[in-house]
Amino acid sequence: MNNGQNTNGGEFLPVMEQFYSIQGEGLNTGKAAFFLRIGGCDVGCSFCDVKESWNPDIFPPVHVDEIVKNIQYEKADAVVITGGEPMLYNLDILCERLKNAGIEIFLETSGSEPYSGDFDWISLSPKAGTSVHECWYDKADEIKVIIEKEADFAYAESLSEKVHDNCTMLLQPEWSVVQTILPLIIVYIKQNPEWRLSLQTHKYINIP
Repeated sequence: MNNGQNTNGGEFLPVMEQFYSIQGEGLNTGKAAFFLRIGGCDVGCSFCDVKESWNPDIFPPVHVDEIVKNIQYEKADAVVITGGEPMLYNLDILCERLKNAGIEIFLETSGSEPYSGDFDWISLSPKAGTSVHECWYDKADEIKVIIEKEADFAYAESLSEKVHDNCTMLLQPEWSVVQTILPLIIVYIKQNPEWRLSLQTHKYINIP
């Protein structure tokens, strides 16, 4: 954890970008939220569409109080914390300040790092070949598996055996192959209705 950044125990975070938009994927698609993208990643997916977020050293640390002020300025009542991999950093302080401000907190994580913070919704998106801390399977509200090739369905099923009964299970086509892989996902979900479809709707409607 901490990825070499001097964050003073989570009081500062290397913020790549912050913006107010609409959640484009997962079960909360369509919800207005402030997006906080934290720099640094220990997974490095080949299909990542924000590879520029991987190196935290190029993003100056931002104090968590400034982050909260930016969210309040937009009058947003929810924040999505994403990356990179945000759990590289201790998020206890950030979550405490957000909770005190009455802001709902959504987390997007691969599960590669230990748990810290306090979240209202956790979207777990493990990647093949990456170790996942077992605690995330118990905490995840949804598990979102990116399907890039047909073999990824078997990986998704291996994860389905680990999550708790109330966890929503989602299959999401990798964007660069969406035209070819989406029909396979639709057939798979019809045959395995415990899964749901997640689409990157923000890309379809061209918003960040």
